[in-house]
Amino acid sequence: MNTERKRLLTGLQPSGNLHIGNYFGALKPFLDIYHEYESFLMVADYHALTSLKDPAALRINTLSIVRDYLATGVDPEKVVIFRQSDNQDHTELGWVMNCMVTVPFLMQAHSYKDKVAKGIEPNAGLFTYPMLQAADIALYNVDVVPVGEDQRQHLEYTREAIGKFNRAYGEILKEPTEMILEGVGVVPGTDGLKMSKSYGNTIPLFGTSEEIEKAVMSIVTDSSGTRPENVYAIHKLLKPATELDPLYESHQGRYGDLKKLLAADLDAFIAPMRERRATISDDMVHEVLAEGVKKAKKVSNLTLLKVRKAIGIN
Repeated sequence: MNTERKRLLTGLQPSGNLHIGNYFGALKPFLDIYHEYESFLMVADYHALTSLKDPAALRINTLSIVRDYLATGVDPEKVVIFRQSDNQDHTELGWVMNCMVTVPFLMQAHSYKDKVAKGIEPNAGLFTYPMLQAADIALYNVDVVPVGEDQRQHLEYTREAIGKFNRAYGEILKEPTEMILEGVGVVPGTDGLKMSKSYGNTIPLFGTSEEIEKAVMSIVTDSSGTRPENVYAIHKLLKPATELDPLYESHQGRYGDLKKLLAADLDAFIAPMRERRATISDDMVHEVLAEGVKKAKKVSNLTLLKVRKAIGIN
């Protein structure tokens, strides 16, 4: 790969089937820019353990998410696709990062407080999640990390941990810059809240026509407005306002018809990816992951050697 280009890293947890929020919020922005960078795309399966306690599901989801990446157009020749757990450098550096920060500092993490407030078990992995994420980034000397505004704090935590490490041991690790991508993390779900598997408000990315229509027809609407905003907000991910506004004006009050139009447009958009996905075998996925982790380790091993030498473990 061209090492003169800046390096980029992103990833998704294999915690369930992808939905259109994942696609428009993270995958599509990545697809639009990854060829401009030396890019790393990680399957964050260790992170998934904070909420997923089903080993069979984790194995299936891991293969599924790589298949999803490939089906949406990610070229494994132009990006390093790898599974986090295949590279133990992540957990080792994650422990080092844990030793750089305080408990009160981690207690201020918005994502931790939000998840606990929603009833998710406050396990230690969820609490120290930002430091494993810091390790994910630091291992690859990452320049930029594409995130939504709601994830800005994650990068601030990463920089804080790296800064403390460098002040203690010398300038070893690179501090990344966040790339705030418009719209990332704010794709609305069927209930109007952020689309999330944990909220049960998703529209499946690779669902059948029937599954897509069923999900779309369940979108909550407010009859007090001139148009169904939750429907419109999802629809504008597919078509520009100049095309949608006349359509919604001519169908004012006919929310069911607008939902059917959205379902049809979503299905037309998803169908080619769904067909491509059906041609990707488990063997192809395993091959991509095996090649990817080799490339990932060539970078991360060098970083960890420097870290081990700096802290006195070598």
